[in-house]
Amino acid sequence: MTAPALVYYGEELGRYAFGDGHPFGPDRIQAFWREAVKQGVDKHVDIGAPVRCNEQALTCFHDREYIARVKRQSLSGRGYLDYGDTPAFPGIFEAACYVVGSDLEALTHAMEGSHTRIFVPIAGLHHARRDNAAGFCVFNDAGILIETLRRVFAVKKVAYVDIDAHHGDGVFYAFESDPDLLIADIHEDGRFLYPGTGFANETGKGVAQGTKLNIPLPPGADDTAFFKVWPAVEEFLRESKPEFVLLQAGADSIKGDPITDMAFSPRAHGHAARRLCALADEFCQGRIIAMGGGGYNRTNLALGWNEVLKSMVAQ
Repeated sequence: MTAPALVYYGEELGRYAFGDGHPFGPDRIQAFWREAVKQGVDKHVDIGAPVRCNEQALTCFHDREYIARVKRQSLSGRGYLDYGDTPAFPGIFEAACYVVGSDLEALTHAMEGSHTRIFVPIAGLHHARRDNAAGFCVFNDAGILIETLRRVFAVKKVAYVDIDAHHGDGVFYAFESDPDLLIADIHEDGRFLYPGTGFANETGKGVAQGTKLNIPLPPGADDTAFFKVWPAVEEFLRESKPEFVLLQAGADSIKGDPITDMAFSPRAHGHAARRLCALADEFCQGRIIAMGGGGYNRTNLALGWNEVLKSMVAQ
């Protein structure tokens, strides 16, 4: 019998937030979970408690000097970890380590086969660089997952799919020359939205050329646009036959987000998750981890993330 989907939920994940009233506030995880209970999704999943990683786990992606700086500013709670988007707060290091640690335990479950479909709602911090924070992202848990898959589990070919409104630049440029990381990223055109990257002609460098698929969409792009371009994502992944799938399911691409201009419905997120689960079943022994990513309209993220979770529950 196939194990149910696993979702990580607990107040430790909610600590990764930048205060009440901030777009990335502590109420995001509760909004998601209230909707899961309302829809009865909670009765069809296993629930994992958040796990904190150790410092060594961060070093497979991040520079030690940067990790040390985060620790120092976590103690003081002062200043910014980037150039003005990502403020330090007391305990930010520990909070970020719960995000990474939950992802890494999810990865162990997936590789051991106890759970192969897993959702971590406060995760997918795709802007962080190896040596710096960016865009509310302190440690790039997606990058850490990719490096851990290679180094610990000897999984060579990984697919990273990102439907957040913002281009996943921290992942893209860290692996731009890596031919074994397949990236498919649907996002708002960088001419109109942070971080200003992810153009269609960015397809990878050197031996990695052609292993990256950027699909920038104009402001206001809706489900019609999403369903028009989605088949290209599946075709791209299918040609390369990945061994593991990662989904960054940012809900800020849903209509009504306060800081983006996209107009998807939650249906797009459910479709992406459902089709990637099918692809994972075909090529990856069912192994897929979805990360919540962005999303700053609480209703949107609650509905969008629950569509992802329901798609992972469906067998």
